[in-house]
Amino acid sequence: MKAGQAGRPTAATPPGILYVVATPIGNLEDITLRAIRILREVGLIAAEDTRHTRKLLSHLDIHTPLVSYYKDREAERAGLILQRLRGGVDVALVSDAGTPAISDPGAVLVGRAHQEGIRVVPVPGASALTAVVSASGMADPHLLFLGFLPAQKKERCRLLKEVAQRQEMLVFYETPRRIRACLADCMAVLGDRPAFLARELTKLHEESMRLPLSAIAEALGKREAIKGEFVVVLAGAAPPAPRPEEAGLVELLRWYRQEGQLSLKDVVRQLTRDLGLPRTEVYREALRVWQEAMAE
Repeated sequence: MKAGQAGRPTAATPPGILYVVATPIGNLEDITLRAIRILREVGLIAAEDTRHTRKLLSHLDIHTPLVSYYKDREAERAGLILQRLRGGVDVALVSDAGTPAISDPGAVLVGRAHQEGIRVVPVPGASALTAVVSASGMADPHLLFLGFLPAQKKERCRLLKEVAQRQEMLVFYETPRRIRACLADCMAVLGDRPAFLARELTKLHEESMRLPLSAIAEALGKREAIKGEFVVVLAGAAPPAPRPEEAGLVELLRWYRQEGQLSLKDVVRQLTRDLGLPRTEVYREALRVWQEAMAE
């Protein structure tokens, strides 16, 4: 098949570049110098809501033409924007706030651009996801991002049950209208866990709290009105205790210490017999594990 067929760009007309541009999530100072330059230089900006983006462009004195690109018409609008890209026009994709295609429109257009061999260039910047995780102080290097949880209780609880035993941090977005019900479902399905919650990020009434999930749910439950979208971070599930027949000495000692049914002396006696190890070695490790637990 020759170049130019099936909607592919011809050799005579190099395709434009699709820039995926992050914009501020609240504070207008959070836009990057590179993002400002790209928004000025491209031939077209595809915006989730042109009215919202026009305010940002007006603030920056940018007059690039706009076209709407929103969730309900992603497929249709993607076709129109790809046509401009095939014709050699550089396009900047933006959402109302933060990074496009992360719980915002954009993935359809970006995916189709890749399929057609059109270059896609990220212009990184603000993201509610990374902002909250970085400020949470929860040190787990792994996370599971769930986007917005399902609006219906049944579907929401089904998803929470699917991730209940995951040991990564759980991160999700939620609306002010559903936040109380969502946290109640989290408590019922996941149990009480360390949690971090933030709302109105980078804005005048920015708020965050790092407390047990139960305490955050109680605090929000006392408020008459709740405003602003939320980002919630929950600690992952605790790793399962090792089964005695599969564990090494230290793991076994920690398991017995956590169970709390036997005294240190009885644990040493039992493991000395079960593992065939010298009593002095088992006793030394047991003392270390018990002291470790008391220091927590």
